[in-house]
Order: sequence, then structure tokens, then C-alpha cells
Amino acid sequence: MDLPFIVATLTRRGLLTPGRPIRVASQLGALRAWGWSLAGELRQAAARDPGRTAVVDDQGVELTYAELLDRAERLARAIRAALGVQAGERIGVLCRNHHGLIETIVAATLLGADAVLVNTGLSAAQLATVSEEQRLRVLVHDAEFAERILGLPAELHRLDERAREELIANALPGELRPPARDGRIIVLTSGTTGAPKGARRPTPNGFGPLVSIIDRIPLHARDRVMIAAPLFHTWGYAALQVAFALRATIVLHRRFDPAATLADLVRHRCEALFAVPVMVQRLLEVPPPDPRPPLKVVAVSGSALPGNLAPRFMDVYGDVLYNLYGSTEVSWASIAGPAELREAPTTAGRPPHGTRLEILDADGQPVPSGRAGRIFVGNEMLFEGYTSGAERDRHEGLLDTGDLGRISAEGLLFVDGRADDMIVSGGENVFPSEVEDLLARLPQVREAAVIGVPDPEYGQRLAAFLALHPGETLDPEAVREYVRHYLARFSVPRDVVFVKYLPRNATGKVLVRELRRYYG
Repeated sequence: MDLPFIVATLTRRGLLTPGRPIRVASQLGALRAWGWSLAGELRQAAARDPGRTAVVDDQGVELTYAELLDRAERLARAIRAALGVQAGERIGVLCRNHHGLIETIVAATLLGADAVLVNTGLSAAQLATVSEEQRLRVLVHDAEFAERILGLPAELHRLDERAREELIANALPGELRPPARDGRIIVLTSGTTGAPKGARRPTPNGFGPLVSIIDRIPLHARDRVMIAAPLFHTWGYAALQVAFALRATIVLHRRFDPAATLADLVRHRCEALFAVPVMVQRLLEVPPPDPRPPLKVVAVSGSALPGNLAPRFMDVYGDVLYNLYGSTEVSWASIAGPAELREAPTTAGRPPHGTRLEILDADGQPVPSGRAGRIFVGNEMLFEGYTSGAERDRHEGLLDTGDLGRISAEGLLFVDGRADDMIVSGGENVFPSEVEDLLARLPQVREAAVIGVPDPEYGQRLAAFLALHPGETLDPEAVREYVRHYLARFSVPRDVVFVKYLPRNATGKVLVRELRRYYG
């Protein structure tokens, strides 16, 4: 990424402004010594704005950047002294969104240890598998998960909230030096269809990744930001990195509640909200507050925006919605802004500066505009591989996202769904996501999911699962006729199943494996 573009973007977003010389020098020194790891980002923020509020959570904790750094350093020293954790070893983090999760991740990176961000929705059996496969030395967890971790190996050190606080309080003084190796952040893939895999995230090597995001999403230095997306998820963690870089004030809730979220957006005068699409949908299900929150940015990622959700949300809260398409493996691929979402509500937008995006066929050749193919992406933050040693397909510096998509004549990306979600029914290729988007537009439908299921005659057929708004009803044949009116006959779901709600994981993605249980 070229230097003039970086400087112009950082200036436009308020990051290159005059400050007290000693603080600016200390800020630059922190980045030079610690790099762009989370520890480095926190250190530069504490050096430049030590008294600024860094994090506020719903347990009543409010910490400045200086206080947050001090607590993370104390925790790092105590973990090293009491548990002997060294650089290159792994610390599991099983926490909801609160200050303690941030302190633990920063402590791990201060030591050069890998922080494994554990999905709070995993079962006891899945936790045992993750613990073994990731070779965890320590598991830092919230008290609510105490029973779920009972079956983990006895040699695994466990730290609940009380134990973590005791370590911080009793930490001996000392100096932390930059570790010999950078600790990695290991994010677990969502595992909606199978067991989650650990993906090693690279450490940024400069301002490029930040600039790619804030050039297209207008976030500014010292904004007040609520991160509703889980911090253990790639999008939530990316929001944390951006917030530290901006020296923002971060507002956190342990659990997402739409009414509480709206109230705190107003209370803390938040200019930005990071969320996953299902959260935006839930916000529309409660009355908007008066006054409205002063939002300038609502940035979503993690799954597709269904139906006409984007314009409906912007009709209520203004043209503030930004949709980032990416994955744990490729970080970001494209970003859609409010104007693009008004024009095409389901678009994933365009690649940001410094990102390459290609739609390729099975032979690795580009496909014509409007035709579906495999989505390949290249940028500064492609993952380093799965901890199991497995890899993703690569092509001339680009990484396969695992999704199928197409680029319109206007240059907008549309994602048709996972490559392994596409089904062949009676010889025709069918994308369930196209049917989902259509069904989500029905006024009676609260949420919709469409999957492929085995069929003895056609090989596979579509099954639609619909959760309706309270008091609403629909006839299955009317649903089929509605789809038949807009789409080809092979896209009509032969099964229409009404459910109270769709099973979702902690990041809001539909658990396809749970829906397939309806078919044995």
C-alpha cells in the first residue's frame, strides 16, 4: 500500500494530529518496540492518551488506557511467575465480552504466548477437543463455564474471574520486554457444519490493514464504539484492534440484548457499533429510543445480510450501515457502504484499497461478469494456516474463501453461499442463499434458512425452515407458490418447515447441522 494513501487516510480519520511531543514520541516508541500486536496497539494508545477511558462494560467497570495496560501487564507477569507460561505456549480464553477478556489476550501477547479465542457456545465435548488439539497450557474462563470445563485434563491450569483478579492484585513488580517471538491470535472457525478448526491470525506489520478498513468505513480517532460482536470472533477481534488503534472508548456487554444495546448506545453517546447481521435484525424488533443514538457507523460482518434488512435498518437509523464480507482465513474481501446497500441490499460491495479479488472457475481461470465462480482474495492479512496443518487452496497469491460469488456489471460482489452449500437437484445447480433472501422478504417471516437434504429421485432437494413473527401464519403451498413466482422451478423448496427459532451459534450463524437433524 502506497505511503501517500496511508498518510492521507490517517489524516482524514484524525490519527495524524499534533500532540504533546513527549507523548507522541512515547507512542511511536511503543509501536517500534512492540509492533502492531494487540499489546503494541494498547501500549501506543496508553502512551498517547493515558487518561482516556478505554473500556466500559456492563458490570460497572470503567478503565482508562493506562489502567487497562497496567492490569494486563500485572496479569502477564503473574501468569509467567505462577504458571511458568513461556513464549510460544498457548492460553485459552473462554470469556464473554468484558474487560477481563481484553486483559487476558493482551497479557498473552505481552508474553509472546498464543491466545486461543474459544467460542462460548462450544459444548463440553467440543471444549475437550479444542483443549487437546490446541495444546492449551492455561484456560482463562468466566465463572459461568465452570461446569462445562470439568472434564478437561487435570494438568490444564484453570483461571476463573476470581483467580484472575487475585493474580493481578498480587503480581510482583518487574519489567516486561518484547518477547523473542510474536504471540499469535488463534481464532476458531464457526463450525456450523462440523468441528471448529484453529486458524492462526498474522500480526499486522504496519498501518496498511487499519487503513484498508477505515478508508471505507468512516471511523475516527477517539470515537466511542460499542462492540456487540463476540470478541472471540474474527469480526469482534478486528473491531478491538481498530478501536485500540483509534484510541477509542469501547463499550461492552456480556450478552447481546437489543433494548439494553440501544439504551447504552444513547447513554454512552456511541458513534459506532460493531455487530453481526442477526443483531441488526433484532434491533429492529424493539422500539427505537428517543432520542436516537448518535450513530455514524454500524459495521456488520460474519454472515450475509438477509433480504431487505439493510434498507429497513437504514430507514430507521439513517444511512450508517456498512457490510464487510470476509472470513477468519482471508480477514476482509470487500466492503459495501450505505449507497451500495440502498442500490443492492444483499451486495458485499467492492474490495477496499490494497485488496485483490478474483472470481475463478474450477481451472483457476477468471469467469465473465455476472457468472458464479469461486471467490479468491489477496490482502495483507491472509491467515497463516490451520493449527492442524491443513491449508486452503491458493492461486497466484490469492486464497480461496470457500464461497461462490459473482461480480455484477457495476463491479459489485454478490456472494451466493458456501461452495459446499450449493446442491445439485435433478441436474441443476441450486444456491440456497438465493431462496433464503427471497423468503426473508415475506412480511410474516422473522428469519429463514434453506438447506439441501437428500432426495431419492433428484439426488437433493431444498428444505426451507421458517420462523414467523408472533401471531403470523403461512401456508406451505403459498410459500412454494411465492418462490415459484420469482425463481426457477428447481429453486422451489419442496419441504417447508415452521420452527419457533433458527438454531444459531454465538456469532449468529445458523447451525446447519442442527437443521439436518430433522431428517435423521
